[in-house]
This record gives sequence, structure tokens and C-alpha cells, in this order.
Amino acid sequence: MEVRGPVLIVRLDGGPHGLMGLAMADALAALVDEVESDRAVRAVVLTGTHPGRFIGHADVRWLQEGGTTIPPIGHGIASAVARTAAVVRRVPGVAQVASVTPLGGAMELDKLHDTFLRMNRCGVIFIAALNGSALGLGSELAQACDVRLMADGDFFIGQPEVLLGIHPGGGGTQRLTRLVGAHRALMMMLEGRPVSPAKALDIGLVDEVVAPDALLERAVEMGLYLGARPRDAVGTIKRSVYLGGSMSLEEGLHVERTEFLTILPGENAQALMIEYMERTERDGDLPLYDPAIYDDALKSGHFPFTSHRTIK
Repeated sequence: MEVRGPVLIVRLDGGPHGLMGLAMADALAALVDEVESDRAVRAVVLTGTHPGRFIGHADVRWLQEGGTTIPPIGHGIASAVARTAAVVRRVPGVAQVASVTPLGGAMELDKLHDTFLRMNRCGVIFIAALNGSALGLGSELAQACDVRLMADGDFFIGQPEVLLGIHPGGGGTQRLTRLVGAHRALMMMLEGRPVSPAKALDIGLVDEVVAPDALLERAVEMGLYLGARPRDAVGTIKRSVYLGGSMSLEEGLHVERTEFLTILPGENAQALMIEYMERTERDGDLPLYDPAIYDDALKSGHFPFTSHRTIK
């Protein structure tokens, strides 16, 4: 890890093949624990150490061996096992015992999903700086980030799991669908063919394609820019979009209302709104209709104070 002010750069070392296995999954969970509690961190940039891969894909041995611990079961029992694993994993003493039973693999998968969801819920901006290709779980990790920047070049990103007789299990069936649309995601997963950086940009899978030698600096720049926004407000926006956006309109609006009632009385929100009203009264017009003030607000991440007050 490398600290660049409020931006934390995390380099993912998946060994000679750039794989993500249990150790990296656990390390990522510990990282999310850390940044959730450290308010000095405003953005996290994830990038790979392999010269041509962000994360090649999951460690297939991890998946294959996990599959051998699960007896043949039907859909109904599998659903019950998944729900049971989610409950058991949160009971420390029981979880340790259950980890060596057929529940072990389900618990590992639940923890991975939970790590990605916590990335989606917290007020820290997660940026995937894809320094190369990303298949399978590498693509899913990028999808769990808030921003995806991809190096230009002979690289690719996608979900090839069907070619190994399985389907995406790290969230790809859900997040890819939300990013590129149901039918396009379905066809990408059914065929298992990855897409180039240019195509990924065209369909909305990545946000920018950047020259390889400028990728990391662009990611840090993006982290500084978006991370300057009030962290609590970032968290409420992310939760409303990631969680509420997949619900019915009525349920999603309930999530939005809940988050709004949480953020509205906050210290940052109250100070910024009072400053805005005072500026309106003093200047005789709405401040955000002044291009210079709006530009200042975008750069600083919040409506500018006339005093030396800072945002937490």
C-alpha cells in the first residue's frame, strides 16, 4: 500500500499469474475494515502488480477444491445452505468449527460478497485502475468499485466462467447486468468472450481508457477529486444507488428517504446549507448560478465557505 494524502493506493499481488485466491480475498476484507474506520482515507485505488493483468481471474484451484467439499444438492437445499452460511459466518466460535464442514466454501463466498457490498456501502471512493486484463473475479472486483479506469492496449475484460462449466460467482451476474444492461450482460456471459478496453468503454463497463503510463496518476487524480466530497454524503449516495437502485421504485424511494433523513441533520450538511443561504441573502442570487462559484465547488468537493471551516 502507498499513501497519497487522502488516497490509498493498493497493489494487488496475485503471484506470477495474477490470481485472486482466499488469501487476497481475506486481505481485501481487512482493507475494507481499515478504511471504513479511518476517516482520513477518502479514496482507494486498486491496481495489479502483474505487468499485463489487473487480476487474471480467480485461483481455479480454490474454486475446484471448494466444490469437492459440497455434496450434490438441489436448488432448494443450496439456497438454505447459502442463507445458513451467512448467519453462521457472523458467529465467531461457530464459524471456526463450520469452516471445516461443507459450509466452509459457502462461508468464504458469503464473505467475498459481503466485502464487495461493504465497498458499495461505505463513504470511501473505490477506483479500479485496470493496468491490464481482468477476467472472471478480476472483472467482478472492478465491477464492485465505484470507478473503473482501464489501460489502453491489447487487454481484455469479461466473464469466461461458462467455458469452465460454471457461472460468475463473485457478483458478475448482478453487477455486470446493472452496468451494461440485462441482454448485453446475458450474451457476454453466455458466450464467455471478453471485450477490449475500447468496447468496454463503449458499453459502459469502464469509465475511461487511459494510456498505460498515465493510468495510476489519473486514478489518483480521480480519487482526490471525488474523495473531496463530504464522506458521509458519498456513503448515502452509494447506498441509495447500489442498494435502492435494484429495488422496485417504491422500495428504492424508501431507501433514499431513509438515507436523506440520516444525512440532513449532519454537521457538514447543516453548515453547507447555512453558508449557501447566507451567500444567497448577501449576493441577491443563487450562488450555484454563478459559474465561478460552481466551478470552485466542483474542484473543492463542496460549496465553498467564506470562513476557514473544513469538511469532515
